Amino acid sequence: MTIEPLALVAYCDGFLDASRFVDYAPNGLQVEGDRPIRRLVSGVTACAALIDAALDRDADALLVHHGWFWKNENPCLTGIKGRRARKLLSAGVSLIAYHLPLDAHPEVGNNATLGGRLGFVEMEPTAIANGLVWVGRLPAPLSPQALADAVSWRLGRRVTHVGPGRESIERIAWCTGGGQGYLEQAAGLGVDAFLSGELSEQTTHQAREYGLCYLAAGHHATERYGVQALGSHLADRFELLHEFIEIDNPA
Repeated sequence: MTIEPLALVAYCDGFLDASRFVDYAPNGLQVEGDRPIRRLVSGVTACAALIDAALDRDADALLVHHGWFWKNENPCLTGIKGRRARKLLSAGVSLIAYHLPLDAHPEVGNNATLGGRLGFVEMEPTAIANGLVWVGRLPAPLSPQALADAVSWRLGRRVTHVGPGRESIERIAWCTGGGQGYLEQAAGLGVDAFLSGELSEQTTHQAREYGLCYLAAGHHATERYGVQALGSHLADRFELLHEFIEIDNPA
């Protein structure tokens, strides 16, 4: 079965409630190819390595979390941007990207799928940042070091944790990617720990002063699972072939 790019994006727009978000980049169809979609490749970021891998698989469309045309970025398709665009356009391959709508979705979103992978329970979105910050519980209390070790094992990368935290962590809040700026608001939820992707200079001081354990688990590492889940959902619904391609990124 195949589906036209505009039809697939129309479905995604509704499924992800994309119009609810004021985002940093356009959501939906960023490059319109001329091929009906049968083979869909997903990945985190629309970099040259992912594009090359998708073309090697003879993909008709590329589905990503981090697309192009970011706010305050030079929009001209020159240099590496031009080379990326020429590869897609010459192959007739579409580029589809969803940023905040994919972070927040309650089923296939980055926060929902990360929480599930880490084994959190009683998970739910909060009112913070239009539902981008989630809260839940650990299945059993852990020390800060034990929690850091468990997250590191689940994600396959060593996380950084700062702040003294509590001796025993039960309630945790999280926001994937670059969500460390929500630490102060998360502290107001009465949680024992906050997890995100990145660590800013001020994050350490905030974690210490709020008495929270803060875990920086990697922007890329925390946002690998939503786009995979969305790609699988689309494959099941429209009888497409789908493959997630991992382009390693330690950040």
